[in-house]
Amino acid sequence: MRRLLLLPLLLAFPLANGGCIKKMLVDGQIEGTRRASSAFDTIGDYEVARAAAQAGLVQFEGMHKLAPDNEDALFMLTKGWTGFGFGFAEDDYEAAVDARNEPLADYHEKRAKMAYDRAIFYGTELLGHTKALTDADKRDEKSIKAWVHAFDDKDKDAANLFWVGYAWMARVNLMKADFELGTPLLAELFIGVAMIERSVELDPTYNHYAGTVALAAYNARASIADPPAGKKLFDVALERTQRKALIVQLNYATKYACTVSDKPLYEKMLNEVIAADDPDPEQRLTNAIAKRRARRAFGERRMKECNVWESAPSNAAAAPAAPSASGDK
Repeated sequence: MRRLLLLPLLLAFPLANGGCIKKMLVDGQIEGTRRASSAFDTIGDYEVARAAAQAGLVQFEGMHKLAPDNEDALFMLTKGWTGFGFGFAEDDYEAAVDARNEPLADYHEKRAKMAYDRAIFYGTELLGHTKALTDADKRDEKSIKAWVHAFDDKDKDAANLFWVGYAWMARVNLMKADFELGTPLLAELFIGVAMIERSVELDPTYNHYAGTVALAAYNARASIADPPAGKKLFDVALERTQRKALIVQLNYATKYACTVSDKPLYEKMLNEVIAADDPDPEQRLTNAIAKRRARRAFGERRMKECNVWESAPSNAAAAPAAPSASGDK
């Protein structure tokens, strides 16, 4: 009789244990993929990176479906959609704007905004594992700054806050291009800024001082701009990255030099980006993106928008009219 009673329990054990094993396998695969993902940044071929980014997003969407509470999957979706929006969808949008193809520009703008929307959706879910972001938290700057101070883990929270904050700021920047000044989302710029500020407080070195660069660009080009503060942060980023993160020089030109209409500085920084020869193998992809945009920034339309176009670019011999089809390798 005792054996008959034990039999259902013995049969149930492997079934329950099988679910645990499946979860362990999925979690292990997600963790391993996140650790290996840094190799993606070493790819200098823009088109290969685009294809890999799209495939990676589909992969992590599936992993999230299998393990909805896995923080590594949520992080990779947040980072992946933010990176796709910045590196590829916005790049396509800029190219269409410069080509004066309004329907195509509108299409790619919507793709970029969708990428940031998705990054923010997954990112707020990820941050919610520490402390949920409520409507009350988003009410004003004082409330959001109190909320971000709940995050105090340098190794985890600096990265999480950076990618969500960057997506938030980038989405607002896209919406400004449409002059949607009355939309509630535009009034939420301070939320992304607070996240980036807290990320920098926790770990200013994260992602090659990318948080410092984001704040420098914000100070240089915000609606109530503070160019000296932006310049100071750009100078710090240039020094700390040893000028190997070309995205710093790109933003220095297109944000600060553009705001103050400093043509020599604008051209100097852009030419430095274009002339650089693989300064850091760990940042090949970001540097390839910076080179594409630096070439584009020498276009007449963009230089006129920055009030740095007098006749022809005086020091832009290194800059071809448009980026190559395959990107920088």
